[in-house]
Amino acid sequence: MADDTRSGSAARRRRRGIAVGAALGGCALVAASTTPAAANGGGHGRDTHYVSLGDSYTAGPLIPQQVDANCARSDHNYPSIVAAERKVTAFKDVSCSGATTDNMWKAQGTNEPQLDALNRDTDLVTVQIGGNDVGFSSIIGTCARLSSQDPTGDPCRRYYASSGIDQLAVDIARTAPKIDAVLRAVHARAPHARVLVVGYPDLLPDDGSGCYPSVPFAAKDFPYLRDTGKRLNLMLRLVAEWDRAEYVDTYGPTRGHDMCKAPDVRWIEPLQPASPAAPAHPNAKGEEAMARAVLERLDKGRGRG
Repeated sequence: MADDTRSGSAARRRRRGIAVGAALGGCALVAASTTPAAANGGGHGRDTHYVSLGDSYTAGPLIPQQVDANCARSDHNYPSIVAAERKVTAFKDVSCSGATTDNMWKAQGTNEPQLDALNRDTDLVTVQIGGNDVGFSSIIGTCARLSSQDPTGDPCRRYYASSGIDQLAVDIARTAPKIDAVLRAVHARAPHARVLVVGYPDLLPDDGSGCYPSVPFAAKDFPYLRDTGKRLNLMLRLVAEWDRAEYVDTYGPTRGHDMCKAPDVRWIEPLQPASPAAPAHPNAKGEEAMARAVLERLDKGRGRG
């Protein structure tokens, strides 16, 4: 039920939103320099009951073997790798391609509300959500469409900032309270669990360079979209810290393996994939890299940076 996550006074929610919004406003482009999130307190010493929540970056669409057609979920996605490495005794992956924060409470085709997978016996939860709330797929489509208008310029940035305010920055800030609600729901349903918020990997060259036409964005939109991805990850890091969860950085470990790199180097596939994966999504190597980041975070122990 939604009551366990959306209870509490409106004033408390406003304070949370103000705190996160203020932090985003002051630190929007410095995600790499922020302090790692504090860990969730309490709980068991060893994770044995693991639940994975998330969207397509978690599910691993088109990566063999696909085990859920409704959600385009792979058995070689990062949660499956983590579960095997940790030798958990119970594992449930309810991640689903196309999921938004609403799908934590609402079914998605044959996939039940993702939060329903949690209970008091759950002692490890990974959550990777928010990209579809911001509109990953529509942003990619819009920027690709606009690139022909000004291939050497920044038509996508101008489009999203036509009102004088960057709409993508606004959308990220508006997503922060939704992530907050998800994490509070996770704590309510799995009060003893160690909760990890998994960030998104490096999709575009970190140095701001481009690779038109394999990734059909205008030259100066590459750094704009790179910075938008960093802003999203910073928001996730800040909300995780606020809600007593741990943040897993997957951007740093995947830097240099973005969709502009050669097929044998990249871990993120371009809009016309050469390896089994959805466009602009991690391939099998990308899922392995995210799994390693999660495992390293787990090995550090609660509350240790």
